[in-house]
Amino acid sequence: MMKKLFVSLLLLGAAAASLAQDAAKDAIFADLNKAGAVYYAYPVSTPQQVTAPPKGFEPFYVSHYGRHGSRYLIADADYKRILDFMQKAHDAGALTPLGEDALARIKRVWVDAEGHGGDLAPLGARQANGIAHRLYDAYPQIFSKGGRVTARSTVSLRCSLTMSAFCEGLKEKNPALVVTRESSNKHMAYLNYHSQESCDFNGPEGPWQEEYRKFEEAHVKGERLAKALFSSDEYILKNVNPRNLAWSFYWLAVDMQDMESEVSFFDLFTKQELFDIYQVFNFRFYVQDANYAAGRGMAYDNVHPLLRNVIESAEAAIAGTGDVATLRFGHDGNLIPFAGVLGLKDCYNSEIDPYKFYQAFESWKIAPMGGNVQIIFFRNKKGEVIVKFLLNEQETLIPALHTTMAPFYRWADVKHHLETNVLKK
Repeated sequence: MMKKLFVSLLLLGAAAASLAQDAAKDAIFADLNKAGAVYYAYPVSTPQQVTAPPKGFEPFYVSHYGRHGSRYLIADADYKRILDFMQKAHDAGALTPLGEDALARIKRVWVDAEGHGGDLAPLGARQANGIAHRLYDAYPQIFSKGGRVTARSTVSLRCSLTMSAFCEGLKEKNPALVVTRESSNKHMAYLNYHSQESCDFNGPEGPWQEEYRKFEEAHVKGERLAKALFSSDEYILKNVNPRNLAWSFYWLAVDMQDMESEVSFFDLFTKQELFDIYQVFNFRFYVQDANYAAGRGMAYDNVHPLLRNVIESAEAAIAGTGDVATLRFGHDGNLIPFAGVLGLKDCYNSEIDPYKFYQAFESWKIAPMGGNVQIIFFRNKKGEVIVKFLLNEQETLIPALHTTMAPFYRWADVKHHLETNVLKK
């Protein structure tokens, strides 16, 4: 009897583990936009839960780090290269009807995209504006009396425009707010810092690159797509690199959500093909920016200057010499390690097996276009300060830090934890 019970428990445990593993894949199969990883457009929604603070505590300050909003592909060449490639095949009479249709779609997209490579899309500005509106509406006590808001962005134009849209959102709610904005190299040392050691690790000679190459080779298969788009096996043999073809159409497919285009390229792929390419893209972000087991914490070390700025700015606000809000705007490569170094739930999982990266790290959850971390500060009449953490406007926890008032933490405990276990580690 005991033996049968033990076997049954093992089977139940295995089933539960299998379900957990499949959840990451199922999420993408259910919404192919998530296959875009960091191209996933910010999921605009009201917070799932807003927990009232303990009695007597009122919000007085917010510390924020946000990624720029939805953008076009990083360069015009990402559109023009595949457009010219498909046009050349058309001129050679080597496209199937589906290939001709795909070419026509690219031409439609190019009308909008030309000249916009790397630019913030209109959706990106609206995302930032909407996040600001919801922040104000959720915590009007912070902003309703006016006060000073300090906003800083990296020197990237899409980041500074995101900052501008966010600040305008707050000003629309309360014109009395004094908002200072700056996009300058002066602030790059904490907004977008990367050590030389991490740059070398993430570069073309990085120790993970060969494993990545083999993983990509195993997951990005463009042969079926090539046969669907091109009518001649000989033309494919002489002119088409199937893997490059798959990547080119993948970029188009996942960025249409950010351009708000009515054109779609998802039909050119099977769901499994998209999920497999996602795994490769996700692999790179996990190794470079998250808690990759062989990364020796370099990605997290990069955001130590940001963490110090967060602590110093918070202490100034608590002392009454700072702002009502400190806003910072950067990139996915900053937001991902920042969420991890704070210890936010499911943002710091450590894994060594690339075939399990997608389970340990879901980039679309942490750093979609417009992704952000908000730390809301509350104070009572005794001067006690507590905080809660929001990832993409959803309340979250720091599992490594004990609290009796979840999702709230005593700021003194958070500060001690970060200074002792992170910055002095």
